[in-house]
This record gives sequence, C-alpha cells and structure tokens, in this order.
Amino acid sequence: MTHPGAAGPGSADRPDALTVAGRSLSREQLLGAAGAVAARIRGARAVAVHADASLETVAAVAGGLLAGVPVVPVPPDSGPVERGHILRDSGAELLLGRGDAVREAPGGGRAAGAPEAAVPAVPVVPVDAGERAGFDAPEPDPDSTAMILYTSGTTGAPKGALLPRRAVAACLDGLADAWAWTSGDTLVHGLPLFHVHGLVLGVLGALRTGSRLVHTGRPTPEAYAAAGGSLYFGVPTVWSRIAADPGAARALSGARLLVSGSAPLPAPVFRDLRQLTGQRPVERYGMTETLITVSARADGERHPGSVGLPLPGVRTRIAGEEGDGTAAVPGAGGAGSGIGELQLTGPSLFTGYLNRPEATAGSFTGDGWFRTGDIATIGADGHHRIVGRASTDLIKSGGYRVGAGEVENALLDHPAVREAAVVGVPHPDLGQEIVAYVVADGPAATERQLVDFVAARLSAHKRPRRVRFLDELPRNAMGKPQKRLLPEL
Repeated sequence: MTHPGAAGPGSADRPDALTVAGRSLSREQLLGAAGAVAARIRGARAVAVHADASLETVAAVAGGLLAGVPVVPVPPDSGPVERGHILRDSGAELLLGRGDAVREAPGGGRAAGAPEAAVPAVPVVPVDAGERAGFDAPEPDPDSTAMILYTSGTTGAPKGALLPRRAVAACLDGLADAWAWTSGDTLVHGLPLFHVHGLVLGVLGALRTGSRLVHTGRPTPEAYAAAGGSLYFGVPTVWSRIAADPGAARALSGARLLVSGSAPLPAPVFRDLRQLTGQRPVERYGMTETLITVSARADGERHPGSVGLPLPGVRTRIAGEEGDGTAAVPGAGGAGSGIGELQLTGPSLFTGYLNRPEATAGSFTGDGWFRTGDIATIGADGHHRIVGRASTDLIKSGGYRVGAGEVENALLDHPAVREAAVVGVPHPDLGQEIVAYVVADGPAATERQLVDFVAARLSAHKRPRRVRFLDELPRNAMGKPQKRLLPEL
C-alpha cells in the first residue's frame, strides 16, 4: 500500500481533500497528523481506535498504516462487554481517538462502574488532527496485518479477522478498475468508520485513488443531496430513505455512480432510484473476511438483485449439495449454476481469525476455497445473485431449495409492502415451510393476497405458507434484518 496521505496521480492537494462531519484537511495535513500518531505508536503489537466519524479516526488509522501497526477499529457505541472482548482478544496496547470521546468510552480511562469492570484499562493516546510530524520508515511487508476487523458475532463472540496489507490493496485496486474510480472523483458517504464499507472502501479507497472524500457525519438524504459528489456509497437503508425523498434523490442525478452494499438492495428501491436519479445503482458483494470480491461494473449491466462479476483475480463457485465444493460450478464460467453456498478464492482474503485456528480451518474447504456461508446463484453470463445466508436463507421445502431473498423481493413488489423477511420453519410434511414477516401500509394487504401475489410471480412452491404482519423488522446498525430476532410463530 502507498502512504495513506499520498494523493493519486494528477490530483491537487486541495485544502478540503478530506472532509468529515464538516471539518477538513488537505492530504499533506493528514499525512502530518498521521505521522504524529505513527511516531507515538511505533513498535506496538496492535492499537485500538475509537472509530467515531471524525478526522481523528482517519488520522489514527492512517498513522497505524504508516507505522505498520495493526489497527483495531472499535465501534464508538459498543457496550462494555463488546468493547472489553475486542480490547482483550486483539491484545491492543493503546487506545487512540478524539480526546474527549476516547476518554469517556469504557476502557478509555474513565472510572469504570460495576458493569464495566471487565473492560481492560488500556492506555489512551489522544489524537489531534491539527498536530504535524514527519515519519520516515520503510514500507511494511505486504503480508503483514493492516487491520483486525471484528465480525458481527452472530454465532458467538465476535472473531477478529486478520486483513493483510496486500489484501486491502488488491481489493481497492480491483474496485478502482471496476468503478473507473480516479483522483477526479469526489466520494460522498456517511457510513460508520469501523466496518469494511465505511472505513476500508470509504476512507482508504479515497486515499489510495486520490479522490476527494466528503463524509457527511450522518447519512441523511439532505446531507447526501448537498454534498455534490460524483460517487456515493450507501447501505440499503440509506438508499431507501433517499428514494423516499424525491428532492434529495433528484439532487444526485449528476453523480457518476451510486453504490449500494452491506445488504441486498430491495428491487423497488433500485427502480425508484433509477426513475428519480437516472442512475442504475451499482451493487457489490463482500464480507469482512474477503473484502469486496464481486461487483457490477461502471460500464457494465446493472440489474436489481445482481451483484455483478468477480473482481480481478477472484474465482467463485457454487457448492454442491454436500457443501465441500466437489460438485461446484465455476462462477466465472458461462454455464450458469443452481443454488447453493458461494465459495471463492482470490487476493483479497484474510489470513485467518486471530487466536482461532479451528474457526479458521473450518472456514475453508479441503481444497482451499473460502466458505462464505451465503447462498447464491450464478447466471449463464457470470452475473451473481446473493439470495441469503446458508444458516437462515436456504429453505428446503417439499424437496425444493428456495432462496429467501427471491421471495422477499417478490413480496416487496407489492405496493403495500414496505419490508419483508422470509424464513423456513420446521414442518412435519414439507421439512420446512416458507413463512414471511411483513411490514405493510394499512389494511391494503392480507395474508391471502400476498400469498397469491408471490405465487403469480414465482413458482408455486416458492409462495409463503404463512404471513405474519409486524410494525417493523429487527435490524442491525448496517440495516440488515436480524432474522434470529424475529418473534416466534
């Protein structure tokens, strides 16, 4: 990776090259602030960063990269248990961040109450975005760890994914190629700075390509409309809110690309954005462990539900029924595939889970392909569709394999349905029956109407057997529905 503050070819070092929540730095100023951080943390085993939306977070992460010290982003709203686990498991020796914010966080030097007693006391290094210092050191080994990013922990305590510098570089260079992303772009987003989407793509991507970055602080329709970008990043919740605000959506009509990720973009939102902005959104696919591996192209076809083609160097396949890849169909081929777990290999993969050799081994097949745990189909043209998680979204009903995402998109086509989540529930005859949880507007949709609506659009065996109406779906901070939190039938 190049130095974090280095501008891309031909880019001017504007005073507002990097703007976060209304505060700006030039690239030279960022490099100076990062140099001051790097000088303080040189030689540390790992450093945690209180990753709020601030220039200090960017300077802290950039300083870690300069010094070759693994960076561990910590969600600013994490509770004592989560924060304590991340700090202990990562072995972070220092906690960096915006002065007042990091001191007030659990484990950041504040006197801890009883609920926070388990949070380790880690020395705090306040970061000042106005500080300047030079830092001269050889480029770290490409195989060394750039970041330790913690997974969502849906199957236990979050695991730390070790991301090497070469993987980050390969991912960002692949996306620059796929999206024609250059130093002439202005990237706009308001995503959290402790995930792949907001931090790796949304900050390091801008620094590596040399594009200008405007982080809006919060991803509101008004902030996106006012930013004047050429490239916008958002999660489906962000795009849904923008599509519901026609004035804000039309303000994005001058953009070059609208990119959606972190969860499937509902087909109705895709169509609304296309109508209001004249843009077909770009969808892409990735995980913490793999970074981004599949994406629609700036100059290619973009269809609702399609995440496009593998990035350079990435190979994909659909696993057979036994799940070990022995009956897999190559994803880059032209033969198409059935439905099954997506497996892949390529240059952007992590090197393993920190201190979890068994979990690392279990995430790969015998021939070395990564098991994503996501259910996908690959068309004859090589375009990929992600239809859900293997653990919750591959439904086996009456001898058929049904992807929950396909049924959810069919439900969302109904004008009264605002949100939908589909699951498989044990059934004595079918094995599993398809059940839909729906958020609808008023009495405009009944259970029978929605069942018939899906059956008229998909195969009859894909229709829900039952529909339950909710006021809202449980979602996480990235807008993904949390099916394990749905009420039991």
